Amino acid sequence: MREFVVEADGGSRGNPGPAGYGAVVRDAVTGETLAEAAEYLGVATNNVAEYRGLLAGLRAARELDPSAVVRVRMDSKLVVEQMSGRWKIKHPAMKPLAAEAARVFPPGRVTYEWIPRESNKHADRLANEAMDAGGRGERWRPSEPAAAPGASAPRAAAPEPPGPPGDAAAGAARVRAALAADRPATGPTGEGTGSGSRADAGARSAQSRRTSRVQEPALPSDAAGPTGAADRSEAADRSEAVRADARAARTVAAPGWGPPDMGAPATFVLLRHGETPLTPQKRFSGSGGSDPSLSDTGREQAERVAAALARRGTIEAVVTSPLARTRQTAAIVAARLGLEPTVEDGLRETDFGAWEGLTFAEVRERWPDDLNAWLASPDAEPTGGGESFAATGARIAATRDRLVARYAGRTVLLVSHVTPIKTFVRLALGAPPEALFRMELSAASLSAVAYYRDGGASVRLFNDTSHLR
Repeated sequence: MREFVVEADGGSRGNPGPAGYGAVVRDAVTGETLAEAAEYLGVATNNVAEYRGLLAGLRAARELDPSAVVRVRMDSKLVVEQMSGRWKIKHPAMKPLAAEAARVFPPGRVTYEWIPRESNKHADRLANEAMDAGGRGERWRPSEPAAAPGASAPRAAAPEPPGPPGDAAAGAARVRAALAADRPATGPTGEGTGSGSRADAGARSAQSRRTSRVQEPALPSDAAGPTGAADRSEAADRSEAVRADARAARTVAAPGWGPPDMGAPATFVLLRHGETPLTPQKRFSGSGGSDPSLSDTGREQAERVAAALARRGTIEAVVTSPLARTRQTAAIVAARLGLEPTVEDGLRETDFGAWEGLTFAEVRERWPDDLNAWLASPDAEPTGGGESFAATGARIAATRDRLVARYAGRTVLLVSHVTPIKTFVRLALGAPPEALFRMELSAASLSAVAYYRDGGASVRLFNDTSHLR
């Protein structure tokens, strides 16, 4: 029986921040490199990136020989201990990833081994190359043949695009959409735009890990893990997910916090369009329906927003969804600001399929099973081939990153719809897909997200439109 060694790693420049993974498959006997895989993930934590690297390595090994046995070597004590079954998996973003990794090969055919970080340089380099490529708006490509000259070694297939967390059956596809889903043009803040050389990647790797893993909060007493000098290090890795959440909370709680050289953020002021005749009736109104225009009330709302934004004087550009109600709202605001709106197709509303124009109650009466599935899983599509929330998340993440690259350091008004705006906020907060059902977004309401160079984002909400009167 053939034996492979899989070495995998992942990193996040900000934790959470622009992230990527790398994985390499070697022949256990000869040490020959047989396959490489790497991908830029957008905004994610170190742990999610590490799990994604593990998945990519296991899948590459399975493509080479599904009957092989595999020895996984990683410098993440957290992943090694969790996948070995010695530590419990508590973080909701990790559970489906771990479950999917466990299904790649039959039980008993994969073992896990912790190695020092300096022994995992190949996978670390690939992860940094992927982050650098993402920073340039490119997909990762191998810089050299994976195998020795003259060898005909296959490479790992390009990974699937990311998608949001959910149950283990849906697996990592949903986690990927929740945490960034797709390959941004520059990463949320243009981080990592260096040459991509090995020397540069190594330097950036060391810097990125120092940035994301120093000055951690004290460990909670119940996360102590085994005892001993080496085990104290293991305990620190074990609670890294908890510390990442704490760091993200501090960033959101203190907008603009960061090193002195972060520079001006790219700030998106998110404006939901004004009311249409369907809005007060709470009918599904997406990109696949009748494309209604603004009502008289909706135009009045847009005028109030325009006056408020003109008083502030901070908007430098206006970008709008292609649908009629958003283009009309954008035109009213842009005229007041003396700007010309630009249309961005990625800002369009979700396509609700056969549900377009119907109320929630009407949909439940006609397609109760489809509606229940849609409420339970971000991968479920509305009846009739509509767009899932996972697909919307991937589209919005890609759109966000294109716009961040285009408007770095500027304040831009994005005129869009309920689901896209909620998705912008959800991704900035690192919240799961079900958070979409816990937000209310009024017509003509404003929210704002600022994206900093370190990958952090801060969110400001102004949901009640009464402040504009």
